[in-house]
Amino acid sequence: MTHVPTPEERWLRFRASRDAALAEEHGWLTLTSFQWLGREPARVDVVPGLWSSTGDAARLTAGASDGLTDLTDPTGGRIVEGTVEATLDDEGSLMWVAHGGADGRRVVVELARRAGRYALRTRDASSPTLTRFTGVPTFDYRPDLVVEGRFEPYGEPLHEPTPTAHPKVPGMHETAGDVVFSLPGTRRPFRLHAAQDASGALSITFHDTTNGITTAAWRKVTTRRPRPDGGVVLDFNRAINYPSAFTLYGTCPAPVGANVVDAPIEAGERSPAGVPAASGASMTG
Repeated sequence: MTHVPTPEERWLRFRASRDAALAEEHGWLTLTSFQWLGREPARVDVVPGLWSSTGDAARLTAGASDGLTDLTDPTGGRIVEGTVEATLDDEGSLMWVAHGGADGRRVVVELARRAGRYALRTRDASSPTLTRFTGVPTFDYRPDLVVEGRFEPYGEPLHEPTPTAHPKVPGMHETAGDVVFSLPGTRRPFRLHAAQDASGALSITFHDTTNGITTAAWRKVTTRRPRPDGGVVLDFNRAINYPSAFTLYGTCPAPVGANVVDAPIEAGERSPAGVPAASGASMTG
C-alpha cells in the first residue's frame, strides 16, 4: 500500500532540503566580508589584487602570482593577468573570481551592484558559520498555524521603499496586493503586503512579536498561486530566515511598514544557533 505522507512528514522533507541548500559550499553561510569599491584601484580585505569601479563597470587588476581564477571564463580555469572588467545591472550579482586553498577556489568573490554602487562580498568555504552548521533551529510543527487566507490584488503593483539589513543599501518592495488572514485564538484580521513572482506564487516578509526573542529580526513565508477565488494557504511552519539572520554581510530587504503582526507566530525558523536573537534587530536600518 502506497504511503501518503502526512503534512508533518512533508514539512520534515522541506526542512531537510532547506538545511541542505544553506550548507552549499559557497552559499549564504560563507559570507565573510562586504566592501564597497571606490573609483581608484585599491586593495581590499581577504583577497589580493587592485579593485575599483568607474561608470558602469567594475575592474580588477592582478598578476599571475596573485592566484585569482576568473570564474566567468568559459574554461573555468584562467588565471587573471592584467585588468578585467565586469558590468551588472542594479541588484545584480556575479560570482567573479576565486582564490586560495588547495584547489585555488576556497574563497569566491561575488561582485554585487546595489543602489548604483559596486561592492564585493567574499564567500569562504571554510567559514566557521558553515563548518559549524548543523541545521536551523525551528519551532515544533504546528498544524494550527497552517491558516487560510485571501489574496486581494491591486490594479497595478505598488512600489514601496523599505530598509534592508545594510544601512547603506536601500530596498524596494513591489507589492502586488494584500493577503488577509487571522491567527488561531484571534478574531481580528491581519493584512500584509505581498510580492508575486512570475508563476503567481506570493512572498510575504513580516515582523511578529517573537522577533529579537526567539526569532530573527524578520522572516518570510511564501504561498502557492492563489486560487481563482483568491484563497491561499499560509503555512507558517515554513517561515524562513533571510540570509542576514546568519551573517552581518547580507543586504536582505526588511518588511514594509504595514507588515507587522502584533502577535507571536511560534512556527517556522528560530534564530540561528550561535547568533543572538536580538542581533538581527539592530540591522534593520
